Amino acid sequence: MNAKDSTLTATTSPARTRQPANGLLYRYMLEVVLILVAVMLTIYAPGFSTLSNLLNVMRTISMLGIVACGMTAVIICAEIDLSVGSGMALAGCILAWVVGACTPFVGSVAAVILGACAAIVCGMACGAFSGAMKAVFNVPTFITTLGLFTALRGAANLITGGYPLATFPGWFDFVGNGALFGLPFPAFVFVAVVLIMHFVMNYTTFGRAVYAVGGNPEAARLSGIKVSWIKTATLVLTGGLAAVSGILIASQIGSGTGTTATGMELDVIAATIIGGTSLFGGKGRIWGTFVGVLFLGVIGNGMTLLNVSEYWQYVVRGGLIVAAVMLSQVTDKRR
Repeated sequence: MNAKDSTLTATTSPARTRQPANGLLYRYMLEVVLILVAVMLTIYAPGFSTLSNLLNVMRTISMLGIVACGMTAVIICAEIDLSVGSGMALAGCILAWVVGACTPFVGSVAAVILGACAAIVCGMACGAFSGAMKAVFNVPTFITTLGLFTALRGAANLITGGYPLATFPGWFDFVGNGALFGLPFPAFVFVAVVLIMHFVMNYTTFGRAVYAVGGNPEAARLSGIKVSWIKTATLVLTGGLAAVSGILIASQIGSGTGTTATGMELDVIAATIIGGTSLFGGKGRIWGTFVGVLFLGVIGNGMTLLNVSEYWQYVVRGGLIVAAVMLSQVTDKRR
């Protein structure tokens, strides 16, 4: 075994690390809390446990969860991407514009495929730009993506002229609103992304390198890992997933709109942190993010059914982020 492999093995993901009993308790605390919250909402929130409501929750969290899977890898690398919400809006607007421009020439199916490819490539390019700024000029991704947060939203509105751009064919509605085997189609996309990302992060050299870079970038560099490349790759991945989510949302609302996914980046980061990913890097699980997304979705849906003010819902989300970070710190000290 060479030095690089030994370093990656030593810094492998938490899924491969044996945990003591008390560590397991903290590791699965969020799952326990989620079950308790679901039980309480079933009792006190009218309609929470109905099939139609649960399917609605699944559809709603899918768009958030797809991006959160990519954000997990970014934060494990000790970076951040604040532009995902704007990237989702831009993807939907690019798709709508391309469909409107190309449908008369190539037909609706080819136009949607071209538009989706253009949107995803654009999202990945934004991630590559953030990574390049970090690698070449050492500009923190917080700053670069904060700039993109505004620029991409502006670009989305420029494409649509500030109005919803409804150019999609009727059949495209299925992508965001349709169901397969009784379950929302976006949920299948979300689960597929979760499974793929879980495999990548836990059973591939790239995934182990992500943990190594986030845990100790200097040691990772000395072991032969291209730190800048790994960080850039996670940002590119997240940009692409944000575009996929933006396409699903555009289908759901039936248009490309520059105001789509406003504030979504905060929910994505919140779900990732609540799921146990450390803002300091080196620690996190795709499964934890999956549970964090479910937790946010259940809490939000429950508060809506209980007629809790939207302003209080923001307060609760903020409190959950702080509590999750505090719990993460306490857990690290106890291990």
